[in-house]
Amino acid sequence: MPFDHNDHYHRLLLRTIGRASGGTGGRALDVGCGTGRFARRLAAAGYTVDAIDPSAEVIAEARAASGTGDGDGDGDNPRYRQADITTTALPAGHYDVITALASIHHVPFATVARLRDALAPGGTLVILGCAPESGPVDLLRAAVAVPANAVARLAVWTRDRATGRQVPAKAPVAEPTLPLPAIRRQAATLLPGATVRRKLFWRYLLVYRHPR
Repeated sequence: MPFDHNDHYHRLLLRTIGRASGGTGGRALDVGCGTGRFARRLAAAGYTVDAIDPSAEVIAEARAASGTGDGDGDGDNPRYRQADITTTALPAGHYDVITALASIHHVPFATVARLRDALAPGGTLVILGCAPESGPVDLLRAAVAVPANAVARLAVWTRDRATGRQVPAKAPVAEPTLPLPAIRRQAATLLPGATVRRKLFWRYLLVYRHPR
């Protein structure tokens, strides 16, 4: 019974980012894009999107879902590319928006410094991250999330069965190990002024806005 916790927060993320403005829209990078669902929503919001993921399987499915062939055409939006965010070259000061949905815990958290440096002045970095429970408040939140998750899974299963929707390929999964207090400490150094808030369904939301 699939219920994708990342998909659940797409609307919140889009409200946080806002639509692209200006005649040419804005430039966005989606890190760990998976099968491209959020990258396509960014494109629909007016952004020109580069979407990267280290998994060849999910990149192939993302390209198929978007009908973009090899994903390298000048008119493709999003443009998908198999790449490792820890080593791939990113243009400095280039992107108006950078997003990372459940992907930062696959790499050292310090990788966010590379994303920060790729932001244009005034640009926004949004991370929907995963972190293990680390205290009584987290455990209480998890106690609320478990029954809510069960209800949501049943609702999604019922919808998918009625519509015949196929379950998409899943990117490789890793368990998060860095607790939220450590994430907050590192974010305070690497992303001054960033906000970090724990959300339901085992996610946190980090928002950083680059100085103009």
